Amino acid sequence: MLSLDNCHIFNTSVSIKFISELIPSRAPSSSYFQVSCLFDNIPNSLPLLQSWKKRSGQCVLHVDSRSYYGGNWASFSFSGLLSWIKEYQEKRDKEEWATWQELILETEEAIALRKKDQTIQHVEVICYASQESDEHVEELGVVQKNPTSVTSASSNDPLDSMGTACSDTSELTAQLSEPDTAQEVPKGDMPLGNENCGGDAECSQSPLEQEKAENVPVEDVDSTKKNRITYSQIVKEGRRFNIDLTSKLLYSRGLLIDLLIKSNVSRYAEFKSVTRILGYQEGNVLQVPCSRADVFNSKKLSMVEKRMLMKFLTFCLDYEQHHDDYKAYEDCTFSEYLKTQRLTPNLQHFVLHSIAMVSETSTSTLDGLRETRNFLQCLGRYGNTPFLFPLYGQGEMPQCFCRMCAVFGGTYCLNHAVQCLVVDKGSGKCKAIIDQCGQRISAKHFIVEDSCLSEQTCSNVTYRQILRAVLITDRSVLKADSDQQISVLTVPPQEPGSAAIQVIELCSSTMTCMKGTCKHSMIVYSLYFFRG
Repeated sequence: MLSLDNCHIFNTSVSIKFISELIPSRAPSSSYFQVSCLFDNIPNSLPLLQSWKKRSGQCVLHVDSRSYYGGNWASFSFSGLLSWIKEYQEKRDKEEWATWQELILETEEAIALRKKDQTIQHVEVICYASQESDEHVEELGVVQKNPTSVTSASSNDPLDSMGTACSDTSELTAQLSEPDTAQEVPKGDMPLGNENCGGDAECSQSPLEQEKAENVPVEDVDSTKKNRITYSQIVKEGRRFNIDLTSKLLYSRGLLIDLLIKSNVSRYAEFKSVTRILGYQEGNVLQVPCSRADVFNSKKLSMVEKRMLMKFLTFCLDYEQHHDDYKAYEDCTFSEYLKTQRLTPNLQHFVLHSIAMVSETSTSTLDGLRETRNFLQCLGRYGNTPFLFPLYGQGEMPQCFCRMCAVFGGTYCLNHAVQCLVVDKGSGKCKAIIDQCGQRISAKHFIVEDSCLSEQTCSNVTYRQILRAVLITDRSVLKADSDQQISVLTVPPQEPGSAAIQVIELCSSTMTCMKGTCKHSMIVYSLYFFRG
């Protein structure tokens, strides 16, 4: 296990608690950097920009072997994603690097780094849309066909293990959008810091409207065929897609949102409020009431259930003040605790999977109460749900931090790999790195992403396998009067002990897909395992 006093190793789930604010930094004219030398795929560029906030006046260097910002947290256009998949599946070795052994002194030792991120596996593309006349179709607005340069401005790579990188899994049967490639930012987008704005006026619906929407009949098959979208049309409109390979929602009162506001990075991004929290029960997708108004307006709950639910949610908001009420259940799972709270099975299901969003078998009572309180505390800050999603995809987040760092003089080297760490044998401190050109770069502090390190170095690190899929479909999982819905759905595990499926559904107003389509990001978290 690598243990260096001045070398910080992060996995892709880096804790925001480590982070404070941005670094005022000035680029040096030499190869010595006073603060940190950052390389290869640090999530959201957060450690680069935040961990050294109080070290003002220091110099920062970010070295990344990829040709785009964001690493595993970037976003791709449709053709950019296909190009990335093709390049990844080729498994070609990178060009020969300059030798570095002669740069290592007798009092130093070198720790060689990986040439390629090996945390991503089993990438596959599946298409069920019509592929008629899809030869020689080019994406509108594309300047170059180079696989490394067709990625969109907000690039991104998959994180950890990825089951399916992109799956076009329906016969896309919706109206084509206008042929121009420039997307107009829709109204209702919110800058952070303006609380209680109510979210999207055009997207939000009352529970009563949702009840009516569920009874809307499905469109006639004949009219559907007239508006069918082919695969070639998706490719042609590919620049309208910003596909996240690590799609996540942000809690409106979470640490990252507070950091964005405090550091002024939020001025580089806009967000939309999630409009619906959905649940899955007995083969049906249902909208889950979140706020007090939603609970009492819902027709799916009886009056007794409404009172039970509001009483329990009120308790969760200040559960720490009533320790005696849950003290006897601290060693139990959260699902077992819910059974003792006079909640109906229907309410237990939605609290567990759609509000707390925790595991039925492995989440403790305290963790479940904490997650439920976090959900409730985030309600109403920017909309009717606790979640926000950045326009143009999650890949905007690392780019926002990169822009702010560059404003203060941070230095970025993309498409530039690092061969090894240089460690002093006596002190055990990292002194420098050697890049692909054989240049030795010194620094005081180093931040390293763990995918760069060998299995032997990370032998005691615990990892969790994550299965991901991106689906482009022609309809929402729950039909509504408006097609501009941003939803989050948790599908409970079918068997005890298995993992739940989280689905994030995005509409065209998020600037992540073309009009007439929906983009679904599905994530399955599996068991923890040790690497090495």
